[in-house]
Amino acid sequence: MNKTSEQWQPTCSLQRLKARAELYAQLRAFFVARHVLEVETPILGRSTATDPHLESLSCALNSAPGAGSECLYLHTSPEFPMKRLLAAGSGSIFQICKTFRNAESGVRHNPEFSMLEWYRPGFDLNALMQETADLLETLLGSCEVSTVSYRDLFRKYLDLDPMIVAIDVLRQKAIELAGYSGPNLERDEYLDLLLSVCIEPYLGCSEDSKLRPVFVSDYPASQASLAALKHDEDGLLVAERFELYINGLEIANAYHELTDAKEQRQRFESDNLVRQDMGLNGIPIDEKFLSALESGMPDCSGIALGLDRLLMIKEGVNSIEDVLSFPLSRV
Repeated sequence: MNKTSEQWQPTCSLQRLKARAELYAQLRAFFVARHVLEVETPILGRSTATDPHLESLSCALNSAPGAGSECLYLHTSPEFPMKRLLAAGSGSIFQICKTFRNAESGVRHNPEFSMLEWYRPGFDLNALMQETADLLETLLGSCEVSTVSYRDLFRKYLDLDPMIVAIDVLRQKAIELAGYSGPNLERDEYLDLLLSVCIEPYLGCSEDSKLRPVFVSDYPASQASLAALKHDEDGLLVAERFELYINGLEIANAYHELTDAKEQRQRFESDNLVRQDMGLNGIPIDEKFLSALESGMPDCSGIALGLDRLLMIKEGVNSIEDVLSFPLSRV
């Protein structure tokens, strides 16, 4: 049998198909016990994430003969419609769904991937962090969880303060430590590069078999996206968000959610200006989502967690293909 004739087969084992089914059953039981409602929202949308560094997959809908086609997007997250449900009075909700990003595939990435997303009205980030730790304990067994600020990570690994360091220093660090040789970048782009190359590989790692997840909190205000802002203990404005890392993998991203429709609109418009400067297409602003914010979405915190990567951790494998039935290379 040649290699081409084997391409119909799944890349993961039957045992790992069963492990995924068991993982989803555990997730649902966890949230049912906490009275969190499972919901389903559309995968297709007329808008999508405006983040300039996040590209969505799109498709053309031919709704009627002779009417022409309409551009729709495959969502990168169910965030916007889930927040509309929150504004409509759903209470705490969760969703397990497929999400899509127009990006490269590799050992840690697939353009189509599985996500768990949940929202908790009345929760601050500390409460959501604790619930996430409880979920990890349920799914992965005993864990030693820790928390560190974004600022302290850069101080520890790169001996610089990311909140005040000059952009020329960041560029020099990128050249020396990350091997960067391209054109000048924006401040946050340098920070992202240094984080991914010099810091992320060490986050949530241990020298023994025990899992040591780490929550990274208090990101720069310029990286808030859909998160609220606050002043940290030093009086600096930071984003109320955290990310979860295990074994050097980013597993989850959480926000104390922004509920101010006017501020959110300004952020969307700012993103589109950056996209224009980068030569990218602008993204239609989701007016229905903004109307939901205006109607009074409750104060809440929410988190998106990558289920394929979580299953990689649980199964002790290094390639995402080992937990997918048919990755991009087999579709």
